[in-house]
Amino acid sequence: MNAVIVAVLVMLLLSLFRVNVVLSLIIGSLVGGLTGGLGIEKTIEVFANGLGGSAEVALSYALLGGFAVAISQAGLPNALVDWMLGVVGGSEDKKTKRFSKALILSLILLMAIFSQNLIPIHIAFIPILIPPLLIIFNELKLDRRLIASVLTFGLVAPYVLLPAGFGKIFQGILQTNIEDSGLVISASDIPVAMLIPVSGMLVGLLIAIFISYRKPRTYQQSSNMEVKKVGYTKRSIIFSVIAIIAALGIQLLTDSMIVGALAGIIVIYLSGSIAWNEADSLLTEGMKMMAFIGFVMLSAFGFADVLKETGDVAGLVEGAAAVIGDNKSLAALLMLIVGLLVTMGIGSSFSTIPVIATIFVPLCMELGFSPMATIAIVGTAAALGDAGSPASDSTLGPTAGLNVDGQHNHIWDTCVPTFLHYNLPLIVFGWIAALVL
Repeated sequence: MNAVIVAVLVMLLLSLFRVNVVLSLIIGSLVGGLTGGLGIEKTIEVFANGLGGSAEVALSYALLGGFAVAISQAGLPNALVDWMLGVVGGSEDKKTKRFSKALILSLILLMAIFSQNLIPIHIAFIPILIPPLLIIFNELKLDRRLIASVLTFGLVAPYVLLPAGFGKIFQGILQTNIEDSGLVISASDIPVAMLIPVSGMLVGLLIAIFISYRKPRTYQQSSNMEVKKVGYTKRSIIFSVIAIIAALGIQLLTDSMIVGALAGIIVIYLSGSIAWNEADSLLTEGMKMMAFIGFVMLSAFGFADVLKETGDVAGLVEGAAAVIGDNKSLAALLMLIVGLLVTMGIGSSFSTIPVIATIFVPLCMELGFSPMATIAIVGTAAALGDAGSPASDSTLGPTAGLNVDGQHNHIWDTCVPTFLHYNLPLIVFGWIAALVL
């Protein structure tokens, strides 16, 4: 039995039965390592060594959490909430409520898209923006599964399609690995090739908005909600915006989220919006807020290293190639499914590309797929699973913002909805792209 399939299935099944994601990843790693013949000691050693690979990511998220709390303390999210409350106005009029819902969903979607391309801060905006809005979501009876779906679409689709920010990184990795595997392509062809697969994600988003989660869902206005009403002034809002610009600029210049977040925190403190003696408690609060994501990412890196060490990732890809024969239609479908399994386990489409490209590209060339179809297959196979994976920051981020009052489950309210609405359409539309391009 292939160790990758066993490990991923164990991890997913445990997660679906509400076992903590970190524990699910650890147990899945142990089962996968033993299935792959590593033995218990070697599996533990590889898993432990893999944790070090995510140390920078974990620290980045911790500092981004501190930056998020600093921005919140300066009052920017509350200013936004007050503005939205002014629009909503407590009206019971159905037209007003529909307009309010549409406005909120549009703003959240735009912010998520900007976080990947225009202002590449990734999930750092979620703990700043979403918790203060929960009160409004509850008032409007917005289904948080819909908010999770909107956020995840905005976190995944833009980097797959648009060659800017994180999209430039993703498409750069895609081009490099395809060319290293023997097929020369143009960077300008990637957005065109990925247009059909991303259209599938758009269909999934529209289904989530207008069909799946259209009905009202009631949540309790929790007195324990970790959202504080913070006063703000015009000066504090201006400096908050300057801090965000500084964090973005430094991040782009240094290519470091750590340095960027640190720059943003310093601007906030220098503005006087937050006292220096509050620095320690604020950073600690921010780190606690992002701790869950950090621990899951640590565990996911260890999990991924165990899967790679077994050698069964290549075996899975080669096994699929052996089954395919010369059937192009079956080939495209199996390659997409293999990509889904790998990404669901690793939790990162960026890390999946090098794993699958070395086998998929020669196979596509042998079967006569065009360069555009090859791009669509490899790109879609890598993107599959980013939405829906318990270990992906594209699902962990929405959960971190939506569950501050304990009313949003990571697996059933984020992972399952995003898996159904994005991975399934991606398979269908990615398969279509492979056959028509």
